[in-house]
Amino acid sequence: MSRKLCPLLALLLIVAMILVACRPATPTAAPTEAPAGPSGELEIFSWWTAGGEAEGLEAMLEIFKEQYPDVEVVNATVAGGAGVDARAVLATRMQGGDPPGSFQVHAGHELIDTYVVAGQMEPVTFLYEQERWLDVYPSDLIEILSYEGEIWSVPVNIHRANVLWYNRAIFEEHNLEPPATMEEFFDVAETLEAAGITPLALGETWTEVHLFETVLLGTLGPDAYAGLWTGETDWSSPEVTEALNNFDRVLNYVNEDYAALSWDQATQLVIDGTAAMNIMGDWAEGYFKAQGWTPGVEFGWAPAPGSAGVFDALSDSFGLPKNAPNRDAVVAWLKICGSREGQDAFNPIKGSIPARTDADRSLYDEYLQSAMDDFASDAIVGSLMHGAAAAPSWQQDIIDAVSLFIANRDVTVFQEELSAAAEQ
Repeated sequence: MSRKLCPLLALLLIVAMILVACRPATPTAAPTEAPAGPSGELEIFSWWTAGGEAEGLEAMLEIFKEQYPDVEVVNATVAGGAGVDARAVLATRMQGGDPPGSFQVHAGHELIDTYVVAGQMEPVTFLYEQERWLDVYPSDLIEILSYEGEIWSVPVNIHRANVLWYNRAIFEEHNLEPPATMEEFFDVAETLEAAGITPLALGETWTEVHLFETVLLGTLGPDAYAGLWTGETDWSSPEVTEALNNFDRVLNYVNEDYAALSWDQATQLVIDGTAAMNIMGDWAEGYFKAQGWTPGVEFGWAPAPGSAGVFDALSDSFGLPKNAPNRDAVVAWLKICGSREGQDAFNPIKGSIPARTDADRSLYDEYLQSAMDDFASDAIVGSLMHGAAAAPSWQQDIIDAVSLFIANRDVTVFQEELSAAAEQ
């Protein structure tokens, strides 16, 4: 049976509006007190521990604590970029019937294929109706969040995966411009290497897959890249072979200790001047700012080579597990996640743009405003590494294939494994 991307973008159907008549108050009725807000303990589970993301989460938590002072928040974090380690811990807990109150999860396949289909989540459609979020969230995003007529999580942001970050001082010293194509990237990399500078910073396994994803996109273009996940692009085609060869060449210009570095440690190489560039999602912008760098001053950015006019998107969201401890507090947290106030506190620090369309642009820096504009005008594709393009099992097969390729650098075997994974 061929494993292709099954359309999960179900249209949200509003079946009926139930009108509830309000009984008129009688003159003798005693005034009633407003219902008490939630109290008790609320565990919020995430992988936001690095600079920028941890501070962004704390800013949103502060708003929650102000509005719900009787709730004791347990900020349960598991370090590890892209949630690789956190997802393993979460899976064990969910399978053991011990869900956290709410947990961070990438919108789309990562949540729906893993936990919604398994019957472990409650829909949150009621919140979209109560809070009128359907009016302020993009319809395409609502479709990604939906399955069988229900909405399953509350997104707090939109991230862009295909960004090239660079040390402006190094580029100015060597009279370089950010490379717009793969061939320009190789030319810039040769110049930097000749000057004794590592051209491209790279980290552990998931960042390797992230880099692979952007090279696929930059070589194939948005339509053929999207076709990889729908079956319209053949993984054994010459175009994919070209992309794999480009990836092989890119790996010649990375730091030797990549396997020992987390994503933020790899990004730090750009700050230290050890490396000149990093291809990473725009959470790197939050990290740069947390280290005291200013957008457009110490660091610059451009679309990853070959991907101008394309926005490789992912979204962090929070959901409502079935049998979640302290459900009322979880619902209160989700309201903060979906609010304009919460997103405008979180995203300018995190290095992401709000999922809502009514944000206060004045709160966002030069890069983030440019990302807002690009999201509104660019072709949108889903990120592989961050749960938007492919089912988790297929994603894992690709992760395994990338890891093996980096060890043996055999493009022919690599392409055979990717083709086989697509047919399972």
